[in-house]
Amino acid sequence: MNTLSVNQLEEAQTALAGPLYADVGGDLEVSFEFFPPKSEKMEEQLWDAIRTLEPLGPRFVSVTYGAGGSTRERTHATVARIQRETSLAAAAHLTCVEATKEEIDQVAEEYWAAGVRHIVALRGDPPRAGEKYQTHPGGYENAAALVAGLKKLHPFEISVAAYPECHPDSADAAADLDNLRAKMDAGATRAITQFFHEPETFFRYRDQVAAAGIDAEIVPGIMPVTNFAAVKRMSAMCGTEVPAWLGRLFEGLDDHPASRQLVAATIAAELSRRLYAGGVKQLHFYTLNRAELAFAICHLLGVRSRDEKAKAAA
Repeated sequence: MNTLSVNQLEEAQTALAGPLYADVGGDLEVSFEFFPPKSEKMEEQLWDAIRTLEPLGPRFVSVTYGAGGSTRERTHATVARIQRETSLAAAAHLTCVEATKEEIDQVAEEYWAAGVRHIVALRGDPPRAGEKYQTHPGGYENAAALVAGLKKLHPFEISVAAYPECHPDSADAAADLDNLRAKMDAGATRAITQFFHEPETFFRYRDQVAAAGIDAEIVPGIMPVTNFAAVKRMSAMCGTEVPAWLGRLFEGLDDHPASRQLVAATIAAELSRRLYAGGVKQLHFYTLNRAELAFAICHLLGVRSRDEKAKAAA
């Protein structure tokens, strides 16, 4: 029996031996990702989400950055306000797309001046869908170069991306792992994975990372599935396999949004529970600015607000 099979067997035994959802938490840490709002209504939704999730005491919250810097100002405004008005540690996404090193360095300096100490450093996607990625003239070549450049400016905490099912632009899995190693060697603090749909996908990748001699914190990225068609499109773009059982669970729910939310929360919580049973103690949730879904999943996992913890301890 190979090592992977043993790991899966141990994980299954741990998951089955424990009571349903009980004692999942305590030492579980979470973080959340938001995107900058495009309208006043979306701004209200975002801040409702932030205020709802803030009491859970996440390690950090990150704010995405559009292709070609298309949301640069909105991302900066959102991150700066989180840093200024909440107790949360805000992390700003920064990409290499369509900007010179000097322009990117200036954005990073503005974040540092605003009190932001954490950057999510990414190569980024081509500004126009379907095009092949090209390094901007005078820009950072890739995420590893961006990490090295940021470290020269200030001692930022830096998160980078990892791809359990291989980045679409990588020649193969070995090249993908080499790229991850380069980012960590350049000074990254941790890697957050692209979303995936089955726990075994993460466990296999974790084993591959370890076998490649990469000693780094790898945090699973969890995407709750509320719109199956949209997630299927996103999965196809980033090379993420969509299991048949996932499609079956969402069949017939197009006109039942509340039921979709319940199904989405259950699937994401079960994925998270099985990851936890396999030794994962940090999870990163792609919230899509929807607080209630992320909050419900965290509640199922035993993550409670600081006020609840204080009352329980009193």
